[in-house]
Amino acid sequence: MFKLFRRDPGFYPKLISLALPILLQNLITNSLGLVDTFMVGTMGEGPLAGVTLANIPVFVVQLMMFGIQSGSSVLISQYRGKGDMGAINRVMGIGMYTAGAIGLTFALIMGFLPSQFMGLFGSDAAVVATAARYARIVGWSYFFDSFVQVYIGVHRAMGNPSRGLVILGASMASNTFLNWVFIFGNLGAPRLAEEGAALATLLARVLSCSIAVGWAMLDKRFKLSPALLFRPGREMTRRFIRFSTPVMCNETFWGLGTSLFPTIMGHMEGSQEILAAYAIAGNITNLCTVGVFAISGTAAILIGQEIGSGRADRVYSLGALLNALAFLFGLAAGLLFLGLLHWFVIPVLYPLFGLSSAAGDICTMMLTVVFTMMPLRSFECTNIVGVLRGGGDVKMATLIDLTPLWVVALPLAVLSGLVFKVGIFWVYLSMMSENVVKGILGIRRFLSGKWINDVTAPVRQGAGM
Repeated sequence: MFKLFRRDPGFYPKLISLALPILLQNLITNSLGLVDTFMVGTMGEGPLAGVTLANIPVFVVQLMMFGIQSGSSVLISQYRGKGDMGAINRVMGIGMYTAGAIGLTFALIMGFLPSQFMGLFGSDAAVVATAARYARIVGWSYFFDSFVQVYIGVHRAMGNPSRGLVILGASMASNTFLNWVFIFGNLGAPRLAEEGAALATLLARVLSCSIAVGWAMLDKRFKLSPALLFRPGREMTRRFIRFSTPVMCNETFWGLGTSLFPTIMGHMEGSQEILAAYAIAGNITNLCTVGVFAISGTAAILIGQEIGSGRADRVYSLGALLNALAFLFGLAAGLLFLGLLHWFVIPVLYPLFGLSSAAGDICTMMLTVVFTMMPLRSFECTNIVGVLRGGGDVKMATLIDLTPLWVVALPLAVLSGLVFKVGIFWVYLSMMSENVVKGILGIRRFLSGKWINDVTAPVRQGAGM
């Protein structure tokens, strides 16, 4: 057992040097979500529920962008192992086209049809109206953010995650400051409430996009080739479709499926308290799981570079080690956060958000379930997102990730919440059931060893399409 943890000198420092900036990036992103939630939440549960509703499609957009990042990294990490910078330029170009098209589509829908679009996710007229006011502004931010996410993802996959840390740090600082200005009407600005939060997000995304563009143009470490960037070619497009599209579809349909959970809650009795609790529990969960996603992101980079460097014989043991580390990390983190829930979150954070007694009880229940299941969630996330994807096993990883959600968790949540109406506790347990099924399926696939593939090998015409 302990032989698994014995690695070459320098392995663990490299692991930490990759994981720490990714962890800090995730921490910045999710801290910003908590700051938004806190500032809007001080205005009451109504505005908080409205912003939560509006963030359902925003969450889907973010996951689609993450899908593009993850799908591109499958190729980029292995090309980095081979030292092929021209191919990385081509992959980046395809990612920019794809992300820009998705960001613009959602911006147009949320900008010009906000009320109709938000009405799909909730039935409370007041909550939908609040959500529409927020959505019509914030939707445009994701057009600018699409290019930033591609740029950050490329450098992360090449083993340079600190680039994203700087850009996202600037975005968080500006967003938090502008929230204070526009939500509450400080420094002579109008008091715009939830619309102020949306405007602050938009301006911060414009700033981060400007930083990314300027940095990319001046960067001497990774020089952009406009000829390859804007004309990536058919061969790379076929390769991208074969290895990256399944990952993008994975994140998109996972996001769509996950977004149905708050939609189910929005149609339950007491939806305002439930959605307010879900918003706060979700932001706290995101903060507490940044380490999980840092490990999975690092796993994808290490596995991909190991295969790209021609050391496929060492990949299986590396994957086993990363999965074991993820489980142990999840176990330690889960125990820590269960303690903090009762020592800090309930007595300190709940009063700051002004949660009602009912909403507080729901939030506590949700967080208890999440922290209890963190070891399993940490393992299955690293195994699917890091090890299987990093090994090029994108189609099977997609099946393992999506099938439990759509076939098990969602039907159970609909039955418990809307048909039998047994309450939010059983709805939430239904949501979490997907992690158990994913863990079982993921273990079987890992043990088979069939997930190790060189995605840089020549692609035949029509292969994988």
